[in-house]
Amino acid sequence: LDRDWTAPPGTALLVSAGFTPRDMPLRHAWRLAAAVVLAMMDAAEAAAGLRDETLWVKWPNDLVADGPDGRLLKLAGVLGETRSDGDRIATAVIGIGVNVDWPAATFPAALAPFMTSLREISGGRPVDRDVLLDGWLARLEPRLEALTAGAFDGGGWSRRQRTTGRRVEVDLGDRVVSGLAVGVDPESGALLLDPESSDGAVAADGAGALLAIDSGEVVRCRVVDLPRPTPAGVRPRNG
Repeated sequence: LDRDWTAPPGTALLVSAGFTPRDMPLRHAWRLAAAVVLAMMDAAEAAAGLRDETLWVKWPNDLVADGPDGRLLKLAGVLGETRSDGDRIATAVIGIGVNVDWPAATFPAALAPFMTSLREISGGRPVDRDVLLDGWLARLEPRLEALTAGAFDGGGWSRRQRTTGRRVEVDLGDRVVSGLAVGVDPESGALLLDPESSDGAVAADGAGALLAIDSGEVVRCRVVDLPRPTPAGVRPRNG
């Protein structure tokens, strides 16, 4: 997708990790990225002295915090590449960039309304990148061991989704679909979307109408409104 993560020296944690999973199905590659994100959220909250579940996921794998006006402010992003051996993962490289000790006064003007850092979320207190890295590695190891054993924290992944309950537009390259995000599928990681009619009304006619959007198809997912209740008749599937 030709994307990168840039930050002034000393302000961010930019790291890539290589994995050679044992017998992990290719269809579960998204779970590897999810484990990286969940471990980083927990480590970031600890390193910055934040309460639990201050940070969230904007599907498919951006780390965000709630802004004062209800907007989602981006804290971190993840990109991954995998190589397969048949229907199994041979190798995977996952990169993550986190805005750590970056004061808002030096945010790029074009991005400032949409981004944040651990320093800003914690009230301006400095945050040590080494502490964050050590904490992430310590929390990632047990999650990887669980994945190897065939277990995944689907409940935690679903619970931390800030996209759920919001109207979104998903760019699939050849088309854009919009609707109400009602959850994520615990098996495939797909976004479950209740699509809109041509006049912008959400269908709300039950689970049979839901679209399942795979993260591998997505160019961009944009949240376009503030949270709202899930329509009657649509039951979120959050695992």
